[in-house]
Amino acid sequence: VGIAEKVGAQIMIAVNELNQAPRDGTTLLVGVNALVSEIPHIVKQAANIGNEIKPLAEISRGGLVMVGNLQLPAKTLPELIAYVKANPGKVNFASYTAGTLSHVMGLQLNKAAGIDMLHVGYKGSTPALQDVMGGHVQLMFDGMATSIPLIKAGKIKAFAVSSPKRSPLLPDVPTFTELGFPQLEAIGWMGLWVKPDMPAQLQAQIREATLKALAQPAVRERLQELGFELGQPRTPEQLSAALKADYERVGAVLQSVGFKPE
Repeated sequence: VGIAEKVGAQIMIAVNELNQAPRDGTTLLVGVNALVSEIPHIVKQAANIGNEIKPLAEISRGGLVMVGNLQLPAKTLPELIAYVKANPGKVNFASYTAGTLSHVMGLQLNKAAGIDMLHVGYKGSTPALQDVMGGHVQLMFDGMATSIPLIKAGKIKAFAVSSPKRSPLLPDVPTFTELGFPQLEAIGWMGLWVKPDMPAQLQAQIREATLKALAQPAVRERLQELGFELGQPRTPEQLSAALKADYERVGAVLQSVGFKPE
């Protein structure tokens, strides 16, 4: 099977490849939910991407984790909020890309906690995390796969995760919901996507084969090694409904600060 596996600015290339491929199940797209829920708010050309691809199955998932520089005196989220309030205009947070969930969650925490953290957008997690470790920015909302190795190595510290429940990958880190901020509950997921006009029977066969593969213990263990949790068996209809809700939520938050797509 040829899988068009592109990320970042190349995602439209991947979608175009899928568009041009036969609808015979030999070309599929593996990508994150941000393709539909976030990228259309960031890149003008991607405005109709939600109509061009359909989620068939959720492969893996994970919340974001709020991490910080080791020199921050705060050890917990309540202590951190108190510190930001006591130092107005002096605490900033990084995002791996402006307009993504990594950015949106910082804006949501600002509003919910009545604080004024400043946003600094980066082009990827790696340079952002480097600056968090170096103290150039104090905080970041990041994916677990890139932050967990640094947390475990003692190079950054974690304050909270956005998943509905504590992550088995970071069992000692509380959720935002536990700490009184349910509006920051959010999950990112990697899925298998197809063209909506692929024959329904073929879609069903591919989905069944995908879920069967995901049920293997070796797959779950490998995903955990990479910093992800196993995806849930949500139906395409449930995935599409979640994408719509996430798209509207992200759009509302970005609109509230006057964010403009590139």
